[in-house]
Amino acid sequence: MADNDAVIAAALAWRGAPMALATVVSTWGSAPRPRGSHMIVHQDGRFEGSVSGGCVETDIMTAAAEVIAGAPFQLKHYGVADAAAWEVGLPCGGEIAVMVQPVAADGFDPELFDRIAEARATGKPLDVITDLDTGQSSLRPIEGAAFVNRYEPPRRLLIVGAVQIAQALTGLARELGITTTVIDPRARFLTAERFPGVTLDDRWPDEAVAALKPDAATAVITLSHDTKIDDPALAAALAAPTGYIAALGSRRSHAARRERLSALGVSNSDLDRIDAPAGIDIGAVGPAEIALSIAAGMVGALHDRT
Repeated sequence: MADNDAVIAAALAWRGAPMALATVVSTWGSAPRPRGSHMIVHQDGRFEGSVSGGCVETDIMTAAAEVIAGAPFQLKHYGVADAAAWEVGLPCGGEIAVMVQPVAADGFDPELFDRIAEARATGKPLDVITDLDTGQSSLRPIEGAAFVNRYEPPRRLLIVGAVQIAQALTGLARELGITTTVIDPRARFLTAERFPGVTLDDRWPDEAVAALKPDAATAVITLSHDTKIDDPALAAALAAPTGYIAALGSRRSHAARRERLSALGVSNSDLDRIDAPAGIDIGAVGPAEIALSIAAGMVGALHDRT
């Protein structure tokens, strides 16, 4: 999954200025950035995003300047075998192909950024299709060689229980670019001082989770240790196509949790969707390390790697 939010925001902020868009269209081996990753370059030299983590960005900016000046779109290949591998290649051993287009009607139409932003705001995926013969992107299927870039809905995290582990987990989620909401009906726990810059929801968790409509790009994690708070939230998450569901607690407490949820009518197949004890076993000690283990399990599940 490519993280292009900063690039889309920059494109919208620089609307009307001459720009070029670089996109990773293929990768081989140990490529530093996934397919679909963007880098946008302004005519004045400003840029946002990355296509290689720093290996070839200088060369891409040169190509972007040429495209902005009127040159045709370019499809550039980089790999460790290049003559200048350590200068504009990939010393990590991978190979990538990068397309550089003008941000214009005959390249990457500026209106596509609006369509992408709208789709992500509504939680829907959007496919942008680029004709590799002409370098023109649109939402229409084409015949011939094409690159399809799917913009997935933004990843979200719904944390139930405004406890100390949740404080550490919100910080990790922020660094991962995951939008987070902390849900807890207990006013003394749910304060802006304890969770600065985080969306807070004081509704009962089952109501809040149902209203927030978790999808395949959403994780719901219960941390309160209070069955009156955690169980209804889990039931609501299991009633939706939630991508990752986890609950804090021991194996013994989870066995009791399964019995309680089963009594509420939750099927065994749905109960098996709960990752409990939450996260990856790394021998975590203390809130920060426990949050790290949970974040790792969540990211793996959202990438379908667990």
